[in-house]
Amino acid sequence: MGKKKATSKPCHCGNAKAFNQCCGRFIAGSNTAQTAEQLMRSRYSAFVEHAKDYLQASWHPAHVPEDLDIDSQQKWLGLKILHTEAGQAQDSTGVVEFVARYTLQGKAYRLHEVSQFERHQGHWVYTTGMVGRPSGRQTG
Repeated sequence: MGKKKATSKPCHCGNAKAFNQCCGRFIAGSNTAQTAEQLMRSRYSAFVEHAKDYLQASWHPAHVPEDLDIDSQQKWLGLKILHTEAGQAQDSTGVVEFVARYTLQGKAYRLHEVSQFERHQGHWVYTTGMVGRPSGRQTG
């Protein structure tokens, strides 16, 4: 009997759902985010999964970087949504404030960002974000 690939791992975004029932379905393209917060969570999970194509596709075309460099040494540790404004199915814009924790080269960091989202051609996309000053500390 062959071993099946585990599809019930917890979602990276912190929701209680399994990855494939939460952010994984957006990254795989089988569903689209219905709210700005869902898109934010799926973009975080895409960074964890190194899903560069999804990240670029979920960026507003006027703001997407030509080359997105995802550092394979960066290890994402968790996401906390602090605040949301609008960004529901009936809205055209939304704001999500979050803190994402990660480590890089033995140092721990917190990325605090207030992200702007808007509907573009019927889908939520990331436009821009205002990043707070990252704070790092030496670990281990």
